[in-house]
Amino acid sequence: MPESPLIPLVGTIDKITSETAASDIKTFQVSFDDPAVMDNFNYQSGQCAMLSMFGVGESMISITSTPTRKGVIEFCIKKTGRVTDAIHEAVAGQKLGIRGPYGNHFPLEMMKGKNLLFIGGGFALAPLRSLINNVLDNRKEYGRIDIVYGARSPGDLCFKYELFENWTKYENTGVHVTVDRGDDKWTGPVGFVPPYLESLNPSAKDSVAITCGPPIMIKMVLQSLSKLGFADDQVVTTLEMKMQCGVGKCGRCNVGGKYVCVDGPVFTLTQLKQLPPEF
Repeated sequence: MPESPLIPLVGTIDKITSETAASDIKTFQVSFDDPAVMDNFNYQSGQCAMLSMFGVGESMISITSTPTRKGVIEFCIKKTGRVTDAIHEAVAGQKLGIRGPYGNHFPLEMMKGKNLLFIGGGFALAPLRSLINNVLDNRKEYGRIDIVYGARSPGDLCFKYELFENWTKYENTGVHVTVDRGDDKWTGPVGFVPPYLESLNPSAKDSVAITCGPPIMIKMVLQSLSKLGFADDQVVTTLEMKMQCGVGKCGRCNVGGKYVCVDGPVFTLTQLKQLPPEF
C-alpha cells in the first residue's frame, strides 16, 4: 500500500456494462494490478473510492459491488463532467488510479432482524445495490425486504438484470419499479417514487428504510416516510457533497463539524437533523 492515502494505486478496467439506453451510465469492473492489493482491498457497503484518469483528474465514486463477493470491485458511473466523461471513453484494458476506500458505511448491525425498505432513484441505485446484494447474500439475517426504485423512463433504469431477474428470486423479497414516463413497451407503474411509495403502504413496524437518490427525491421520500410512520432513527440516507481529498483535509465537503468524506456519506435522519442547514 502507498505511504500516503492521497497516492492512487494503479488498476485496470476489466469489463464495462452499459446500464441505460443512452449509455450515459455504465458499470466498470476493475482490479488492482498488484494482486496483493486486490486481496487486501477491504471495503463496506456504502463506502466510496477516488478514481482517476491519469492526466485528466479524479472523482469520488460509490462502490456498487458488495464485499460479500470477493475479487470483484465495481463502480457505476454517470457522465457528469470532465473526469467521468474520460472514464466513459475508456475501454477494457485501460489503466486508472484508485484510492480508498473512504467514508463510513451502511449500519448493517442496526438492520439485522429488521424488515428492510430500500428506496432508490436514477443511478443512485448504485450504492444501494452494494447493500442490497450484501443483505441478500445473508438473507436469513433479515426480515421482509422491499426494493422501491424509479427512473425518468424505462431506458433510464439501471441494473435491470438485478431488478427483473436476480432480486426477484429471493424469498420474501419484493421489487417495485416505477418510471416518470412510460413508453410503448412499458407495462409497469408510472409515477414519481414518493407517491408510489405511499401507495405501497409499507409497514414501519420493525423496519429500517434506506434511501438514495437525487436530493429533491430524497426530500420528498423523507416526507412520505414520515407519513407512513417511520421515525427519524428508522431512516438511513446518504449526503451528496463535493468530495475532493477523501480524508477530511481539504474542507470541500464539511457541513458544520462533519466531513462527508470521513463522517459520511451515510447518515441516519436523526444525525442529519443535528447538522446545520448548509446542505
